[in-house]
Amino acid sequence: MKLKLTTAAVAIAASLGATSAMADCGKVSITEMDWASSQVVTAVAAFLMQQGYGCDVQKVPSSTVPALTSLAETGEPDILTEVWANSTPAYEGLLAEGKLVELADVLSDGGVEAWWIPTYLAESNPELTTWEGIMANPAAVGGKFHDCPSGWACDIINNNNLKAAGAEAGGLERFQHGSGETLQTSIAAAYAEKAPWFGYYWAPTAVLGKYPMVQVKVPEYNAEGHSCNGDANCENPVFSAYPAAKVVTAVSGAFMEREPEIAALLKNVSFTNAQMGEVLAWRLDNNASNEEAAVYFLTNYKDVWADWLSDDAKGKLAAILN
Repeated sequence: MKLKLTTAAVAIAASLGATSAMADCGKVSITEMDWASSQVVTAVAAFLMQQGYGCDVQKVPSSTVPALTSLAETGEPDILTEVWANSTPAYEGLLAEGKLVELADVLSDGGVEAWWIPTYLAESNPELTTWEGIMANPAAVGGKFHDCPSGWACDIINNNNLKAAGAEAGGLERFQHGSGETLQTSIAAAYAEKAPWFGYYWAPTAVLGKYPMVQVKVPEYNAEGHSCNGDANCENPVFSAYPAAKVVTAVSGAFMEREPEIAALLKNVSFTNAQMGEVLAWRLDNNASNEEAAVYFLTNYKDVWADWLSDDAKGKLAAILN
């Protein structure tokens, strides 16, 4: 059942899709990355900036690599939501140059990136829970590796990992999905048929909560190798597991100086994996939009986000907070 919005929630939903008439903080550009959790973060942050601080918010559809490239070259977007820092080699360099400023661990528990098979497949074929077991019988996982879309940091890393592991020569095809939605759908479709599936995914997500998966054991994390794997021109890829992921909100250096009050807000915007997973599961089960998922969070977690705001912003949002 779709969320039955209260009067206050209707106002929230309207504001998420509109520009605030107030202009206290001027124009602010924020990424709308092409995966669900980041889109929810953006929708929540956009509402708070618009209604609490009077910002004119522009959402910029993007993904990790293009967003960082744009910021490095043009200084925009102002705000990058849910950057998986460990998987993005350019990130540290931009921090060192002062072009980028890290504000908060937007997923306070960190993120998980890995290669997975469905639990039902692991139970019927336990040997497939290791890379060696998959290479001994790639047909048992459908002969393909389901990979993330072009432009995501994991695109380059997974491709180099597969090269280092000799996947293609071993009979495993890389199948790159066109969007996060089709990657998600492939898991749902496999579960519906109890069919083979093997590929990349991450947490927290509604998908891994709704469809139990088992991590495939690969060689342990190699810091130097993983760093090279993040470079499309890596000459000597190394087969390496992903590290525990640091997931952050970051802003341009210029924005930090221009809008310190908004930066102070964004330093507080943080979700536990349980909170985000619950919101995303609701979104998936209700076939809801990002804005509706943001409404769900804002109406059900007032005790969390109220503490993110300045006293002045709390006054502007008093009707919703009550």
